[in-house]
Amino acid sequence: MTMTITRAEVTRAPCASTHAAVCEAVLVKMSVAPTSRAAACPASCSGCCLKEVCLPGGLDSSELGELEDLTRVKRRVAKGAALYRSGDAFVSLYALRSGSFKCVGSSRAGEEKVTGMHLPGDIMGLDAINTLKHGYDAFALEDSEVCVIPFSRLAHLAQRMPRLQAQLLRILSGDISRDRGLMLLLGAMDAEQRIAAFVLSLSRRYQRLGYAAAKFSLRMTREDIGSYLGLTLETVSRVFSRLQRDGLLCARQKDVELRNVPALQEKVGHW
Repeated sequence: MTMTITRAEVTRAPCASTHAAVCEAVLVKMSVAPTSRAAACPASCSGCCLKEVCLPGGLDSSELGELEDLTRVKRRVAKGAALYRSGDAFVSLYALRSGSFKCVGSSRAGEEKVTGMHLPGDIMGLDAINTLKHGYDAFALEDSEVCVIPFSRLAHLAQRMPRLQAQLLRILSGDISRDRGLMLLLGAMDAEQRIAAFVLSLSRRYQRLGYAAAKFSLRMTREDIGSYLGLTLETVSRVFSRLQRDGLLCARQKDVELRNVPALQEKVGHW
């Protein structure tokens, strides 16, 4: 079963209307497009090309069959539409099959900040397990598709499947690690180091998915990147220009090519 959320529907509908579709990070497209590759994956967990980095990782064929019963519902989300909004009740986790998302939080003063970035294979909504409410808005950066995973059923299944439970814990640990990495970016690095760490992180994430590590297209705007890294738009543009002038990368609009990875790693240092 596949349901579609369009940008127009989200604009005119209150949060409650997407209760069952209740939204970490980058919004990028590789030289071999991840969207195209993920979209080509079969709908079942057993045949999905992302299974090793998603919940099915490490499960045997009989366990995969039980997990597939939980993930039969797919939801398509149009570019710019919300998968879930801050304050929505937590009902399900979402496994990202294709596309990309950004998560956005708001301060009490109404200031918005990009808090997370999700790529194919990521599990979205993990932060809401504690409070049973989503604390962020999740917006699609391109036409995307997710597998809807009812959390109560997943929790019961994980109690019977130690390997599923272990994989879920690994995914939770990875989510925590990304949050700590962001805190390090914001608290201990200058602007140039933050941008270098950002593109290196993207490179590693896409390499893990089997895509080219040195060439990709940013799905987030420079303004969103600045919000995520705690930098102004002007600073982001200036640093990208400086890194390009120094021969460390090449950036043409949204297309990025890493040309000197060791130098970028040296610039970042211990991270």
